[in-house]
Amino acid sequence: MIAAEYNKVILVDPNDNEVGVMEKLEAHEKGLLHRAFSIFVFNDKKELLLQRRALNKYHSAGLWTNTCCSHQAPGETTLGAGHRRLNEEMGMSCELIQVFHFLYKAELENNLIEHELDHVMIGFSNTEPQINTQEVCEFKWITIEDLVFDMKQHPQHYTVWFNLIFEQHLHQLNAILEHESLQKRNF
Repeated sequence: MIAAEYNKVILVDPNDNEVGVMEKLEAHEKGLLHRAFSIFVFNDKKELLLQRRALNKYHSAGLWTNTCCSHQAPGETTLGAGHRRLNEEMGMSCELIQVFHFLYKAELENNLIEHELDHVMIGFSNTEPQINTQEVCEFKWITIEDLVFDMKQHPQHYTVWFNLIFEQHLHQLNAILEHESLQKRNF
């Protein structure tokens, strides 16, 4: 795929039907609904791998968030995009499972608007990431309980979409973790 295609997002309607393609920054400036994804990687201790976004990002710089998040490029599947970005940002790979999606709209700094239909995927791995410092400035593994406590104390330390996922969908993530047999997975 041509590198320029990775700077474009897929515009969608609320039912995830494609309606066009646009440069990523322009879509965020206009607040147009587009397709995105968020990845949550857990280890065998049921700890979640978080990343702190690089300080040079054009929005949400230096904030903590889920393992990896980005946008599908035109012609790219959600799983394909997830595997690509997990490797590009965190230097790791693992099986990914699409678990749910949700729609949100939020104002960000720099007069930008996140208006995304976000596909949430989970994966399981004990691999220590080899972060791309252009994308990520640090990472940590954390239990859901410790994370929820910290997010209640310091919501401003986390990205808006990550806060929304935990406010609205934590029960779904917990149910998935309980359902998955972590002992039977190859980490």
